[in-house]
Amino acid sequence: MTKSGEVRKISDEMKRDETLTITVLGGGGEVGANCFQLCYNGYQILLDCGTHPKKEGFGALPEFSLLRRSPNALIISHGHVDHCGATPYLLRQFPGVRVYSTLPTARIMDRMLHNSVSVMETLAKERGISDYPLYDHEDVGYAVRSIHAHGFEESFFLGDDAEIEATFHHAGHVLGSASILLRTPRHTLFYTSDICEIDQELMNGYTPLNGDVRVDTLVIESTQGASDESAIYPYPQESARLGESIRRVLKGGGSVLLPCFALGRTQEILNIVARQQEEGVIPDVPVYVSGLGRAIYELYDRFYEYLAPGAVLRPLSQFHRIGNVWEPGVVRRLIEDPCILVATSGMMMENTPSALIAQEMVRSNHHGIFFVGYVDPDTLGYKLLHARPGDRLRFLLGYPAVEIKLENIKRLHFSAHANRAALRGIIERIKPHNVVFVHGDPDALAWMRHNGGNGYRSCAPCTGQTITLEN
Repeated sequence: MTKSGEVRKISDEMKRDETLTITVLGGGGEVGANCFQLCYNGYQILLDCGTHPKKEGFGALPEFSLLRRSPNALIISHGHVDHCGATPYLLRQFPGVRVYSTLPTARIMDRMLHNSVSVMETLAKERGISDYPLYDHEDVGYAVRSIHAHGFEESFFLGDDAEIEATFHHAGHVLGSASILLRTPRHTLFYTSDICEIDQELMNGYTPLNGDVRVDTLVIESTQGASDESAIYPYPQESARLGESIRRVLKGGGSVLLPCFALGRTQEILNIVARQQEEGVIPDVPVYVSGLGRAIYELYDRFYEYLAPGAVLRPLSQFHRIGNVWEPGVVRRLIEDPCILVATSGMMMENTPSALIAQEMVRSNHHGIFFVGYVDPDTLGYKLLHARPGDRLRFLLGYPAVEIKLENIKRLHFSAHANRAALRGIIERIKPHNVVFVHGDPDALAWMRHNGGNGYRSCAPCTGQTITLEN
């Protein structure tokens, strides 16, 4: 496997040799703005097209300056914005690009991207980000209408004259999430995107590739590469720990805040809580959920057949609306009596529903705030996790900091990403010639490359790097 620090045009000789190259436009050496350009015989494909959750304005986009012309096709693996959030911007620059996803992902993108426009409009006002919004609601509408939806295990060609066949495979991450198998006459590539090996409350783990599929190149996520899975409780035990933690707070007369990502974690946690209430583990108190999480929940109901066989999805009407947390007194009235609140954002960014709720809850010591997913060190949520009584934190930009009195703040380890043992297992099962590690922080990528690529040509390319893939 060869590497280059700059973009290289496919020469005529390369075209005749049907060489396959991959250029990292985003998601190399980090998590965010995932976008990978494949070039084969003059045909250009993008795998995912996301924005970066820790960057703002044009800096949150993939390196589209590396595109020399319009891509022929874009394949979206799932609806998280770090994988699809830049799609309307791309199609504004390059109208006519054919977009492919599963049907649930197409409908999720509709909700998520319209919400992104609203968030960017708010950030433009609150933080004075002149680049925002990067696109508008009309751009989102055009992008969603451009999607060609396909089912799992349904092979299709990328355009009428393309020699590239694609297939979506169930990835187990969130509703509609897919790994992508691409076949050319001379090369087969498998892109895991975000993949999960365990059975969650609503989603079964990923479906392995058929053993007779020969894969030349595996492009694999590395999110959990730096996490020692032996130090983390299995999913059922972590669910039990969550239930016991909630029960103790409610029995003490407090309320519980569960900051959650709107897509995936919100729906999983709501049904864990509901099941434990039915089992008598958690007292039967009102459960509230914020807006975008409710909108995505409706799609989980609509595409119920994509959930795990036997999954019990409770009616959305079972969960109450949180309401307008920006209105004075709303949160205070909600938590006067014990209740459970599931609210975005999962990492508690400032000025989000979870931040406004937390701002009220931290003023006393009988509540509980339990993070149920990854919390980035640069976020308010991380600061709150590590705060001590007497510390002061700002939950709303432009408003005074609040003194922390609450002590019952902790993180439980739920993840819809495969652990590093499972990632190694995927590599060993597939036995590719080449392994490309992406979607991980430097420590995770270093561990995966050192421990997961033994016996294979492997690399962890940075954004802007082009790799020539060999059979």
